[in-house]
Formats: sequence, C-alpha cells, structure tokens
Amino acid sequence: MSAKYRAAIVGTGGIANAHVRALRAHTDRVELVAAVDIEADRVKSFCVNHDIPQPFVSAEKMLEQIQPDVVHVCTPPGVHADLSILAMEAGAWVLCEKPLCASLAEMDRIEQAEQETGRYCASVFQWRFGSAGQYLKQMILDQTMGKLLVANVLTTWYRSDPYFAVKWRGTWKAAIGGCTVVHGIHIMDFLLWLMGEWQEIRAMLGTLEYDIEVDNVSMASVRFADGAMANITNSILSPRQESYLRLDFTEATVELNSLYSYQNQNWRFSTYEDSPHEDKLAAWSRIPTHIPATHVTQVGSFLDSLELQERPAVSGPGVRGTIEFLTAFYKSALEGVPVTRGSIQPNDPFYHLMNGQFDLAAT
Repeated sequence: MSAKYRAAIVGTGGIANAHVRALRAHTDRVELVAAVDIEADRVKSFCVNHDIPQPFVSAEKMLEQIQPDVVHVCTPPGVHADLSILAMEAGAWVLCEKPLCASLAEMDRIEQAEQETGRYCASVFQWRFGSAGQYLKQMILDQTMGKLLVANVLTTWYRSDPYFAVKWRGTWKAAIGGCTVVHGIHIMDFLLWLMGEWQEIRAMLGTLEYDIEVDNVSMASVRFADGAMANITNSILSPRQESYLRLDFTEATVELNSLYSYQNQNWRFSTYEDSPHEDKLAAWSRIPTHIPATHVTQVGSFLDSLELQERPAVSGPGVRGTIEFLTAFYKSALEGVPVTRGSIQPNDPFYHLMNGQFDLAAT
C-alpha cells in the first residue's frame, strides 16, 4: 500500500475514544481525518482533543466532502444500520460498534448493501482476536482436549443512575435492548464463535432496578448442534464486576476471568487428578504470541482485509449468527418459549425488531 487509508469516526461518545486509540496504533496504514456528531460543540471538542482535522455535524456532508476509505460507526445502536449502509454507498468500508444492527431485517439490508456496493461492513467483536482466544479456537478444532461438552458464562457488570442519565441507553429504540445485547453480547459472541452452531435457546429476562424500558438481567440455557450445553447470565446489577467463561472438555477445563478485555494471563487451564494428559497443560502455557483482545487488534485485522480486498472476519455470515442468537434470546424470554435456530422468519415480528414490539414494562 503506497498511500494511507483515510478514516472517519461517526459518533463521539465514550467508545469513540477506543477507536481513536486503535486507529492511532496503525498510523503507518491509516490516517484519521474527520469526525461526526450531531452536537457541534461535542464534535469540535473531540477533534481538538484528538487532533482530528475536520469536524462535521452531518454524516452525509462528511462522506460527500471527505470520501473516506474507512468509516467507524460509534453512535447509539439504533442508527448503526442506516449509517453503515450510507457509508458503504459512499464508497467506504465500515467497522461498526456492537450491536451491528437492530434486527435480522436490518442485517438483510446491510448484506444487500455489501452486494450492491462491493464494500464490507464488520462488527466490533474484539474478543475473537486475542491470541489466547485464537489459540483456544484451534485447540477446539483439533480436539486437543477432547470434546467440548459444557460452558458457563457470566457477564456480571454494574451500571446505575449515572449510566442511565444518558437517556437513550435505557430505551428499545436507541439502544436496541439492555444488558443482553449491549453488555453480554461480547462474551456471548465469543462463546458462539468458539462452540459453533447453536440449536435451541430457553431464556428469561427482567428489569429489576431503575426506571428503564430494557432488560438489566437475563439468563439462558443453550443447546448446541453437537449436543454441548451452556448456561449464560447477563447482569448490570452486580457490584463486583467480572466476565467469566468456563469451558469443560472431556479431558480438561479452560477458564477465563476478566472484565472488558483479556490477555493471555487471564486464562487458566486445569485437568483432573492423575490425568494422563498433563502435557496439554504444558501446551496451553506455550501460547506462541501475546496479543490482547482489543480494538487495536481487530482494527489491524480489518485493515489487512481491506488491503487484500477480502471480507473481514466479523462481517456478513460471520456476524449474522450472533444477531440471530440475540433475537432468539429475546423472543424466548419475552414469549416464554424455546426458540430453535432458523425458526425466526420474515413473517415473525421478532425478525424486524429485537423485542418484537413487546412491552417489557408491562410484564
């Protein structure tokens, strides 16, 4: 590549800072040239603080005047799909914060725009890109530790009144959902990527504190296509915060204990007493690289795909399964029924809205 790619950020809330840091970690390949926010003072301040040349209050005007190669979408989730499509139609590749879109119907629109423009739209799921996660994925494929049988997953975080003072965060329209789709989404996507196709989900959710529309606790039991089973808990009512993943194989247990990201040292491997497979513990301790699961790592992978003109890892079919799983999670919880993969079709209201227009406050 002879010239740097030109990147713009749309949305200057807190998560945009992580995108700036990620782009600045790749200054040999990409240059951050513009930022957009509907609030003029905020975007001007953001650009001054981050030394970004051009602030805009309109994504349309930015795309017309700047014609960036890459657009990072960091707005509230309710407008992710529209902005991502707009950017692709203007000629840019898109890296969009999670959740990528509000429904399977919006996923259809994004994939259609990819086909029509020849550009791609990837979702931020940085947990897939850490070296320990990549190493574990290969061990699972190789069945180094035997068959993966059982998973237990916790996203137990804490969000209270100051967090919800930003009003859009507690609404279905702008946030798309609650702790399930905004917070637990990271480790759930990671679980799905590690374990493969799910088959059935049975879920519950509730709003146990605070005057908000969306869920702040949710739980689910999941059966996978190969028979493996998982329990999932998402909460933003947990003062001692952690993200925890436990995977039990026939010959070993692998655990991750972290919060918003992970490094190699956040993982633990163990096996049963007098196991003949102690050598696998040694193999686990020899992860060949140490790459944290961060925005920096995913942006590097995204730029690799752009240079090669290949579909990014977490786009199209690589992210649709997670959107379908989240939709099924909400349908199962809100209708009180098990939901199987592939059963939510365009004639289902949940295909078009994550909550199927269900009034959670009335339950």
